[in-house]
Amino acid sequence: MSDLPLSDLDAFTAIARERSFRAAARKRGVSASSLSDSLRRLEERLGVRLLNRTTRSVTPTAAGERLLARLEPALGEVAAALGALDNFRDRPAGTLRLNVPTVAARLFLPDIACRFLKLYPEIELEIVAEDTFIDVLAAGFDAGIRYDERIERDMIAVPIGPSRQRYVTAASPAYLQERGMPQHPRDLLEHSCIRHRFLSGIGLTWEFERGGETFAISPSGALTSNSIEIELAAAVAGLGIISSFQELLEPGLTSGQLVAILDDWVEFSGPYLYYASRRHMPAPLRAFVDFLKLERQRALLG
Repeated sequence: MSDLPLSDLDAFTAIARERSFRAAARKRGVSASSLSDSLRRLEERLGVRLLNRTTRSVTPTAAGERLLARLEPALGEVAAALGALDNFRDRPAGTLRLNVPTVAARLFLPDIACRFLKLYPEIELEIVAEDTFIDVLAAGFDAGIRYDERIERDMIAVPIGPSRQRYVTAASPAYLQERGMPQHPRDLLEHSCIRHRFLSGIGLTWEFERGGETFAISPSGALTSNSIEIELAAAVAGLGIISSFQELLEPGLTSGQLVAILDDWVEFSGPYLYYASRRHMPAPLRAFVDFLKLERQRALLG
């Protein structure tokens, strides 16, 4: 069994992770039929069924689950070791896969990604923007972007993007005229608030900090959504109070459709790129981390 092709093992791992031939094929940039052929060869060589396949689902068998648990870290080490060879090239090359929140993809990552790719044209950057808090390594990503309260403690974190950001709470002038201006975060419990819920089902807690005092609430209201566009429209229409990144509310604040409230409770630390400690960091990830550190140094020097 020592001569099993790594490509077939990698194909099995991709299908088992995604629970789908098509999804795995999209991520690998190959056809679903080629993955199916790889899996068939592997099962024939091993003499064991690894995946149960129906028209509706793909799930690992007990043998498949055991093999997947052992293969994922081993294949990760192989990929990292091969990636380390890029350090001997004149310029790093390979693929860098990032999992990021949609707000990062919207507000600050485009500029960073474009400047990085111009500096390292041999690197292929794949960015998946989503708001589900997943295990990025188990999902096949090299790194992710999160805010510090969402970062697993055994990860290495490097600042990326703005060092400080502002979360603004706002409402329409008509709403405030009718319901009054909140003076403290606790007052929001008496108001109709427009809430954000991630696709994972996690509702966003509203957190406030001022002069060492912190306050967190889970507000109630008539609307909950995972779409900032719908939330903004509801706030402008006077249906309640919204709380989100300043950059997303800025057009409404500038036009006067929204009025900021509790404006001295809004600043918090910026996002981080996080990744696992590895003996052999892939060259594209190492290049990206070094790029971010150099960007931070230049920003500090002005």
